[in-house]
Amino acid sequence: MTNEDDAARIAWLAEGNMKQARKRVAVKALIRDDAGRFLLVNPTYKEYWDLPGGMVEANEPPATALTREVAEELDVRVAVGPVLALDWVGPHGPWDDQLVFVFEATILSSDIAGSLRIADSELSDFGFFSLPDARRLLRNDVAARLDRAAWALQGPDRVRYAEIHTENGRD
Repeated sequence: MTNEDDAARIAWLAEGNMKQARKRVAVKALIRDDAGRFLLVNPTYKEYWDLPGGMVEANEPPATALTREVAEELDVRVAVGPVLALDWVGPHGPWDDQLVFVFEATILSSDIAGSLRIADSELSDFGFFSLPDARRLLRNDVAARLDRAAWALQGPDRVRYAEIHTENGRD
């Protein structure tokens, strides 16, 4: 293969890459305290509580993004574990579709959980909640996401995938 052939192949691949879909990617953490309660955050820009996390930046690995987002929000570093749930959320409003990864993250000791603090003006509050209490604070689609992730904690190879199509099921 000549350099010209290689350059032509790279140009052809780059053209194909430019035409392929770009997905928005969000990451969420399933963080529990040592009593088994789930950590939720209350964003100032949403009506409902949410799981900690946020958006992945261009070319950033999802697990790296999750570590960054949780540190930015709550000034704590968590270890990122396996993916528990993966949702595809269809296009809505001004937004293209997105993929939402929910990762298992560190179980926080009572000392660390007690020292959490809001480190980002996008949050007004946070707390640890039982699964039933968490469901009541979350929008229906996010509560269903939490249920799928909590179910996946029961064993290996239990990643739960969902597609959310309805207008009121948007993130």
